[in-house]
Amino acid sequence: MLRTRRVQVGLALLALLLAVGPAPAASARAPNIVFIMADDLGHGDLGVTNARQRNTPNIDQLAAEGLHLTNGYANAAICSPTRTALLTGNYQYRVRTGLQEPIGAQLAEADTLPQGLPTLASVFAERGYATSLIGKWHLGDPPRYGPLQYGYQHFFGIPKGAADYFRHRVNLAGEEPTDGLFAGDRRVERAGYLTTLFSDEAVRIIEASQPDRPFFLSVHYNAPHWPWEGPEDQAVSAQLRDIFHWDGGDLATYGAMLAAMDHGVGRIMAALKAKGIDSNTIVVFTSDNGGERYSDNWPFSGVKGELLEGGIRTPIIVRWPGHIAAGGRSAQVMLSMDFMPTLLAATGRPYDGAALDGMNLLPVLRGAQPPVARTVYWRFKAGDQAAVRQGDWKYLRVGGKEHLFDVARDPRERAELKARHPEKFAELRQLWEEWNRQMLPYPQDSLSESVKLRYPDRY
Repeated sequence: MLRTRRVQVGLALLALLLAVGPAPAASARAPNIVFIMADDLGHGDLGVTNARQRNTPNIDQLAAEGLHLTNGYANAAICSPTRTALLTGNYQYRVRTGLQEPIGAQLAEADTLPQGLPTLASVFAERGYATSLIGKWHLGDPPRYGPLQYGYQHFFGIPKGAADYFRHRVNLAGEEPTDGLFAGDRRVERAGYLTTLFSDEAVRIIEASQPDRPFFLSVHYNAPHWPWEGPEDQAVSAQLRDIFHWDGGDLATYGAMLAAMDHGVGRIMAALKAKGIDSNTIVVFTSDNGGERYSDNWPFSGVKGELLEGGIRTPIIVRWPGHIAAGGRSAQVMLSMDFMPTLLAATGRPYDGAALDGMNLLPVLRGAQPPVARTVYWRFKAGDQAAVRQGDWKYLRVGGKEHLFDVARDPRERAELKARHPEKFAELRQLWEEWNRQMLPYPQDSLSESVKLRYPDRY
């Protein structure tokens, strides 16, 4: 009788489990993710990339404890298109938002990201992760097109492309400042230096995390993007009349901005260790494009806004103890759009939605397979720019002039090889044309007003 009763109880429990269905994919053992992105960081600004004047000990320590990808790229030479690619896992040119280079003060309704589009944040949320974005958004304005509408459950930061570091507002010559700091969908006032405020909030999120729920935390610093204001430059902020700050800045100020961000990275790592979760947390560090003005893009030529290597080559560092060997270097070509499939695969369940342009490179990062050969593409309307990288070869078009370089042997893109290798030149040009036909065309006049303001001598 007792045995029969046990059998009945067992069958009842089995029926209950079948009715409830499988447990959520995310569990206490699923890795947390901290994705840190700098803004306008020069490739050569870090110690790990042979910086000549900078001091970034905490970011360098990430590389010492993880993997440094020496062929890391941004999807674009400017901010908001790269962020579109990061969020969607695709070339940004597949949606109208990504055609804005960059998004200006106003974004037309037709150019906003489609609602309901699967995003890096929304898929993590569906898998049971707590999702947060701290810092710069630059893909639309709350409350209709902010981070909370695209999968992030928590947001603290600036929706625009830049802000004064102390007043947290966007100042353009001849215009009234606009509010720039948000908590969720609401404007807020907080005293303090933006880089520090973002680090404070990131630490708070980590400290408040729950052991039974993993988190996906994006920390998108606006440093070291202009205006040129270090943590001690509040007097400069009070006098600022134009956020482009053409008459300001110097190497010392830029170094102070970079050091403040590096200090924040150190605080984030300390918080993970104090919580006892750093060994089960993937930490990524990268940038949204190359640097400008005071940054160091060495050994590359070109700057932000150009498809020369200096405008698109970015550091990529990935740390995951026990899964990614410490102190490694990889020649794998990796772009912003690759983070979505790669990080989702780290949860133990690869992305199973519609096909992405981004590639799951987790096996390469973990050393399970050698670097994957691939062909990747860029375009940029300003200056009529186009680029293809295939292996060590790079096709580049700027201002109607076409080039072929071997960027492994010639990272400064100075040795013109199209006459010596006409077949490779023709092949890459044709590949770009075929790829470009699959992307959305640029609108008649999609050159952002902010680009025209920034480069008045060109446009």
